[in-house]
Amino acid sequence: MSDEDFLTSQETRALADEVACLKMMVTLILKGMGQADAGKVIINMERYVETLGDKPQADVFSNTIKQIKKAYRQ
Repeated sequence: MSDEDFLTSQETRALADEVACLKMMVTLILKGMGQADAGKVIINMERYVETLGDKPQADVFSNTIKQIKKAYRQ
């Protein structure tokens, strides 16, 4: 990885837009992969959520994965 400094805004709306952008980028990357590989990545993400001890964080991650899966299937 390079020495790029990925500055992030402190504004809530800007952060929300960045997160939405990242979700779409993940979805597009998964679509660019083969179906079997993308499925493996999604399964691994879901397994990771199961290992989280922080319930609120796990809920957020789980919801994010559901959103990505829905967008992937479209």
